[in-house]
Amino acid sequence: MTYNPELLDRAKRHPEKQKRPDRPMGKKPDWIRVKAGQGKTYKDTLDTVKGLKLTTVCEEAGCPNIGECWDKKHATFMIMGEVCTRACSFCNVATGKPDELDKFEPLRVGVATEKMGLEHVVVTSVDRDDLQDGGADHFVKTIEAIRFKTPKTTIEILPGDFRGNIDDIDAVTRARPDVFNHNLETVPRLYPTIRPGARYFRSLRLLQRVKEVDPSIFTKSGMMVGLGETKEEVAQVMDDMRAADIDFITIGQYLQPTPKHAPVEHFWTPEEFEGLEKMARAKGFLMASCTPLTRSSYHAGDDFKKLRAAREEKLLKSAAE
Repeated sequence: MTYNPELLDRAKRHPEKQKRPDRPMGKKPDWIRVKAGQGKTYKDTLDTVKGLKLTTVCEEAGCPNIGECWDKKHATFMIMGEVCTRACSFCNVATGKPDELDKFEPLRVGVATEKMGLEHVVVTSVDRDDLQDGGADHFVKTIEAIRFKTPKTTIEILPGDFRGNIDDIDAVTRARPDVFNHNLETVPRLYPTIRPGARYFRSLRLLQRVKEVDPSIFTKSGMMVGLGETKEEVAQVMDDMRAADIDFITIGQYLQPTPKHAPVEHFWTPEEFEGLEKMARAKGFLMASCTPLTRSSYHAGDDFKKLRAAREEKLLKSAAE
């Protein structure tokens, strides 16, 4: 069997995975189709990101929606470098020893947000287990820089788990992002092989803690399907999320980045995704986005407006009862 040389080059970003056997990358079904980036807006987004020496998860994680999003001038900034200290078997972000933090990066994110005219900005990061606070202070400074440069921009963050440190979680929460997103990624049974550096209930507890500190902040979490989970296990994750008072769930199809990554066990059909979305709404989420190409920050700006409207509607209903 032959592989795409580009995929093999990307696999070199993951030295910890090189001893693993190659996993065949099967053909994607017809409903997994994306458009390549093109046009002036895409180039303007690229020029802004590169000109300010910023990193985007769109590029680093090989997101399939980069063409569509960058054509709309949507980009998810990835702070604290390009190298992650963890080695999740689904993720295409490079693993290794990160560089020191760039103290000017928060301001550059603020400048980029202003230059791109973003109404809603998403900021994620690599995991930085090498830092005592897991990067919490860097997130706080980034939120403050965006508020300084563009006070009306709504801010969504997607940090790691800060190793469950309550003080770090509280510090970032008190910076008051509009949306605090943290992905569970998969079902508990698959954590040892898919997300070995994380802990399922630690991630749940993080999101629960955000609500305890500031109930006005929207919480959001996402997961992938196609790694061998069952529908019953996905339903249990939804129940766990609702018990932690999570407002918004996203579910998308896992796509294998390279032959060294976890294989796709099953491609869920669009009809199955529709069923998951109906289930999520029935369980009480304010918002649910479940499609094959859904990713954590996909359509985040539009979804934030819907999320805010859904909360207002819920409050009005409660007041009328």
